Amino acid sequence: MNSFYLAFSVVCPLFLMMALGYLLRKLDFFNERLLNELNSLCFKVFLPILLFINVYQSDAVDVFQPQLVIFAVVSVVASYLLVFVSVPFLEKENNKRGVLIQGIFRSNFILFGITMTISLYGHDYVGTTAVLIAFVIPIFNILSVIALEVFSAGQVNHKKIWIGIVTNPLILASVIAFFFVLTGIRLPVIIETTTADIAKVATPLAFIILGGSFKFSRIMNNIKPILIGVSGRLIVIPVVFLSIAISLGFRNEALGALLALLASPTAVSSFVMAQQMEGDGELAGQLVVISSFASIVTIFIWIAVLKQGNFL
Repeated sequence: MNSFYLAFSVVCPLFLMMALGYLLRKLDFFNERLLNELNSLCFKVFLPILLFINVYQSDAVDVFQPQLVIFAVVSVVASYLLVFVSVPFLEKENNKRGVLIQGIFRSNFILFGITMTISLYGHDYVGTTAVLIAFVIPIFNILSVIALEVFSAGQVNHKKIWIGIVTNPLILASVIAFFFVLTGIRLPVIIETTTADIAKVATPLAFIILGGSFKFSRIMNNIKPILIGVSGRLIVIPVVFLSIAISLGFRNEALGALLALLASPTAVSSFVMAQQMEGDGELAGQLVVISSFASIVTIFIWIAVLKQGNFL
């Protein structure tokens, strides 16, 4: 029951934010133009600030675990390559392919990682997860840009891909944050505090926009890619890579951090990025919403099974 409460307590606030967005749209507080403008604002300003402050405050040097970081990075890249190769055989439309690849390999680690770690082990172990966030989230963003650019047109434009990577606001935020972490330069307290406060806008705004953009009547149009994306994100990826992690000896808070990385639903930023990069934003939003809902059950099962086996 504690496992179910943990899963529900992480996911429920996200649904309340989405429900608010959906309600505001129904009450005509939002129209398509305003939602697009807010989406652009979130992608170019608030999400980069959130990513910057998460990396900047991660204490990466102090709690760095090389084996854990290497495994996390390798698992993300390996899952990306696996999905990148297999999705074109399962989906024929290019603008859906990039979105589907992103939806399967890219988890909502920023939101779920810290929350799950605190719930399982308390605040003393947050540093372990924060370090993984610092390394993994930039990789998520770089690989997502590549997938969306590769499948945005009939042929691969390498120059466009590199421009997309170099100019992506989330990647730029990661680079700047790593500069501060590696050099040890610290922001004035008042600026850091203000930046952290601004970063709190990103998650609620992204989910409210998602709720306002969501159309239940359109789900059946994408039922096949939704089933592929959600099952890949919540079942296939964690089964494969958590099994490997356990066999390699990862346990307790290290395995808990990997659980949050590998078994969390699709990242809400994937919806924002898909819309901004001409992917199928509708499918991207559906993957976020439905995988978030389904994760209440799957995260409960994962925690229960791993605790029963004395792995967590």
